[in-house]
Amino acid sequence: MKAIVLGCGLVGGLIVKDLAKDKDFQVTVADIDEGKLNKLTKGLGIQEVKVDLSDSEAIKKIVGDKDIVIGAVPGFLGFNMLRSVIEAGKNVVDISFMAEDTLSLDELAKKKGVTAVVDMGVAPGMSHMIVGYADSLLDETESATILVGGLPVIREWPYEYKIVFSPKDVIEEYIRPARLIKCGKIVEKPALSDLELVDLPQIGTLEAFNTDGLRSLLYTVKIPSMKEKTLRYPGYAEKMRMLRETGFFSDTAIEVNGIKVKPLDLTSKLLFPKWELGEGEEELTVMRVIVQGKKEEKRLCYTYDLLDYYDKKEKATSMSRTTGFPCAIMARLVAQGEFQYPGVCPPEYIGREYKVYQKVMEELEKRNVFYKENIVEI
Repeated sequence: MKAIVLGCGLVGGLIVKDLAKDKDFQVTVADIDEGKLNKLTKGLGIQEVKVDLSDSEAIKKIVGDKDIVIGAVPGFLGFNMLRSVIEAGKNVVDISFMAEDTLSLDELAKKKGVTAVVDMGVAPGMSHMIVGYADSLLDETESATILVGGLPVIREWPYEYKIVFSPKDVIEEYIRPARLIKCGKIVEKPALSDLELVDLPQIGTLEAFNTDGLRSLLYTVKIPSMKEKTLRYPGYAEKMRMLRETGFFSDTAIEVNGIKVKPLDLTSKLLFPKWELGEGEEELTVMRVIVQGKKEEKRLCYTYDLLDYYDKKEKATSMSRTTGFPCAIMARLVAQGEFQYPGVCPPEYIGREYKVYQKVMEELEKRNVFYKENIVEI
């Protein structure tokens, strides 16, 4: 089978390597950065294509003979890329964290007979799949909470944070209003709001704040109370709020000494060296998903915990592992016909398919990514 990965960043690169281990797949990777392409493909025996992934016609051309497409581009390129692949009539599994509503492409995907699995990373991704799974087990689901973060193992002042994907995508999380479900209705709150401290095993105390991570869950499941919060070391949110409220995250150009400058562009340039993850620098991914509800007159609480670390042997970041592996696993299942869903398919739909859910979990465990399940009566 022929697979193509669009984007060769940290996550895209890991997906490429994972698929390249499978003798049933001929893998191609596409990106505009020739240096990254050459570094990634060296010794892997895979094809590379230098292409501008903002060009719809170029995308349609390179995916034309492929059996499965994997999207791993920065969020600002994601929607156009996804629409282009669907218009080409190709099945796609995507992890691009785009601001746009992917469900708006559902009719197009159905018309083209395309399975388009979206947001198939860690959060959104596994978080949503777990919510969908737990919701399918309960007779009545009352609430769902997602807590998730990527953190450096060693905390360094001033930010105690290291970036594992596009800096603009990170900043976008601190700008975009967070949508929650309260009493069955969508409620908007500012990003970085409702700060609380959370104690987690093996990690200690982290702070949690609202971010807009529910995405498709806002519309696809009927749970009266839902929220997603990002986890960071205590003190981080206040620094981000200060920068945001001062205007450093603004995308509106201002004049400085006769020159037009977007504060967001300047901020990204200044923050990235402070946030950049050094080669071999260890980081971790932590997530807790809590789903509560009723089953056979009992009130149950399902808790799923993930704690994953940088892989020293493979030199793979935890965030790329926990994000890329679910995407690569689903790409195989879609390509091989084990999962079909004509239309746009968010991960919570996959959670309702027990055999597919189990397969994803089993394949993750083979790659040393473990979700610990705990079910208690409350």
